[in-house]
Amino acid sequence: MSSSITTADPMPILELLNAFRKSQVLFTSVELGLFDHLASGPKSLTELATILAAKPDSLERLLGACVLLGLVQHTPEGGFANTLTASAYLTSNSPNRFTGYINYSNAILWQMWDHLPNAIREGTHRWKETFGSDGPIFSHFFRTEEAKREFLFGMHGFGLVSSPHVVEAVDLTRFQTLADLGGATGHLAIAACRRYPHLKGIVSDLPEVVGLTREVVDGTNVANRIQIVPGDFFNDPLPEADLYTLGRILHDWSEDKILKLLKRIYDALPSRGALLIAEKVLNEDKAGPEWAVLQSLNMLICTEGKERTFKEYETLLKQVGFREVEYKPTPSPLDVVLAVK
Repeated sequence: MSSSITTADPMPILELLNAFRKSQVLFTSVELGLFDHLASGPKSLTELATILAAKPDSLERLLGACVLLGLVQHTPEGGFANTLTASAYLTSNSPNRFTGYINYSNAILWQMWDHLPNAIREGTHRWKETFGSDGPIFSHFFRTEEAKREFLFGMHGFGLVSSPHVVEAVDLTRFQTLADLGGATGHLAIAACRRYPHLKGIVSDLPEVVGLTREVVDGTNVANRIQIVPGDFFNDPLPEADLYTLGRILHDWSEDKILKLLKRIYDALPSRGALLIAEKVLNEDKAGPEWAVLQSLNMLICTEGKERTFKEYETLLKQVGFREVEYKPTPSPLDVVLAVK
């Protein structure tokens, strides 16, 4: 056996073997409501075991893992408390919570990723294989308002992390009206209006979503500058604006549908108007960054889309008429591509 093989570092493989265990610690702790029960204050192992109807020995192991992962901390009295990270993102009453997306990842994505080999072989999503249906996500998996609300608030949590970075990445001073298509809870328009006091915002999304959009927007200090417009960006007239934004939208779709949407936006824009795309952009070798690489596999499993490189976005944008296209990376889960008409 060659010395190069015997001295190879096994740690990357061992860390990968542990990765799914770490995910399940997070998923299970959220599902059990552990962080919600600690939100009211520290508790002992005995108290938590009683509240969660769990065996103390097994719960102690889970709590140990949560401490290891930085989600729970020991108290001087020997109990357990949430860390700041858990309080901000893992409690159901936090406006920044990821819990809806975490539960979705556990209940739905976890099962779909089990069929990754077939997704690779066939190049198609796994809804039918996993759940027996190709139907729209909202009608089949978020049949209750509460389920839909929690998923959208999970995505809102991601938006609160990313959107301030997105609107800081490029100078939007010259634009007067921003229309965020498929804008969900309005986090991108809110961040833009907060950064640019002159800017007016429009959030457009499906009729079943905009009720939550209004609720979130009305709770901000820029609500008087943001209009909510129900609509389907593939079929309905687009609201008038000199800047359109698409956040985590294009990665859902095939190139044919992307080109259709881009052409609609290009035709609706005035001269020197622009489109801002917020997606995590792949390196040109498609081996990084980590978030984009793994999300691209997730798009294969869940959608007809994928993550793309800047050159791939540039090619699509120029195909419909855009000529000036620039790329700005950010330290958040989303980067920026800006295209000017």
